[in-house]
Amino acid sequence: MVGVVTPTMGVAFSAHTSLATPFTVTRTESTALDGEQAFTVYCSQARAVLSNREATMRYLAPKRASNLFNDLAKWLTARGISLLGSRVLAVRGRKSGEIRTTVVNLFTHEGERYLLAPRGHTQWVRNLRAAGEGELRLGRRSEPFTAVEVADADKPPLIRLYLRKWAWETGAFFDGLKAGSPEADLVAAAPGFPVFRIVTR
Repeated sequence: MVGVVTPTMGVAFSAHTSLATPFTVTRTESTALDGEQAFTVYCSQARAVLSNREATMRYLAPKRASNLFNDLAKWLTARGISLLGSRVLAVRGRKSGEIRTTVVNLFTHEGERYLLAPRGHTQWVRNLRAAGEGELRLGRRSEPFTAVEVADADKPPLIRLYLRKWAWETGAFFDGLKAGSPEADLVAAAPGFPVFRIVTR
């Protein structure tokens, strides 16, 4: 993150500023801040950005029981037995360069297919975001695809549909959200649930 502070500037800062995007502090009051004051405010606002980013980058680590269920679902899916839309997702690791696999739930909404991450910004999400493509496998069948990440504003109906189909399996990961939760609750929670649209290549 890059901050620019000058003797003639006050501070204007948004907690939603991206850490990857340079920002400048702009004049907000007639009396300029001296260097020490400006630096203090800068640090305070930078901490706010980090806190907001942590909240946005929600991630729930899997527990042992969840791992056992996922291992079983992955084993069955790899042998051609889909559990309500399950697929084995294969995507190249963003650091290792090796192909990583995990079981995911594929679903359809208004003619388009999607993947949603109930546990938040998981490793498969970060890998798919970096690679931009992957494969969906069911038994010996493999379907290459391009991934298009869905904007937060477009997620509520997808989250609601996912909960209707798989709340029995993954409901514990949704922080109290239900398929019938108010729209405002789904909108507020959307940044913590990455969603990708599947475009077949």
